[in-house]
Amino acid sequence: MAILSDSLHDLGDSFTLGLSWVLQKYSTKDYDARYSYGYRRFSLLAALLSTVILIVGSFFVLSAAIPRLFNPEHSDAKGMIAFALVGITVNGIAVLRLRGTSSLNARVVAWHLLEDVLGWIAVLIVAIVLLFTDIHILDPALSVLITIYVLYNVFRNLRKTVALFLQAVPEEIEVDDLEQKVIAIARVNSLHHTHVWSLDGEHHVLTTHVVVEDGATPQDVVDIKCEIRDLTGPLSLEHTTLEIEYESEDCAMR
Repeated sequence: MAILSDSLHDLGDSFTLGLSWVLQKYSTKDYDARYSYGYRRFSLLAALLSTVILIVGSFFVLSAAIPRLFNPEHSDAKGMIAFALVGITVNGIAVLRLRGTSSLNARVVAWHLLEDVLGWIAVLIVAIVLLFTDIHILDPALSVLITIYVLYNVFRNLRKTVALFLQAVPEEIEVDDLEQKVIAIARVNSLHHTHVWSLDGEHHVLTTHVVVEDGATPQDVVDIKCEIRDLTGPLSLEHTTLEIEYESEDCAMR
């Protein structure tokens, strides 16, 4: 059962990495008439599909492991050791291949693979104990612990993925703080209808209506746009849309 649980974890990782690689390439396609913002949101499909697979698989493992807590069955300790060594080797090689990489995505993947290595080490330790003792409850107990850990991470990532699909404001952006900084720009009176959401968790979109003084000249408007661009530079904005309105101008959304 412990091998099944850890294998399920590795299956989810493999599916996520493989589909992410395919959809990541697809997501780099430029915009067209059907997808005016481009294809970046396709990269979220990998996370959503792998989440469904892991949740279904985890409940299957729990349904088999929990009864064995009350009626433990004999485990093949030697077979567990063999599978654990394979799991440690394969994931360990993957971690070593990513060693020294500088990109954030590669570092995140490396840490995740290291967690897989630690999971297989736990299976190995339990298998070695079972070689010398007759505590067969250790196998289903470890299986339940691994599965609960997998579900914890799945639901944590599911919350983030759902938030992206529902166009929630990215966690690292404070809309109120951004609005106050824009309002502090000379000749800007107020902002309204400000929206920030993310295409894929890394590339964001900003739209807002900027109300300027009636006496603002075209050059003032250009300067305001430049200052806003400087303010939003560090926010990883893929698209920025500014609606410039004069104070006396009527706006149905104000």
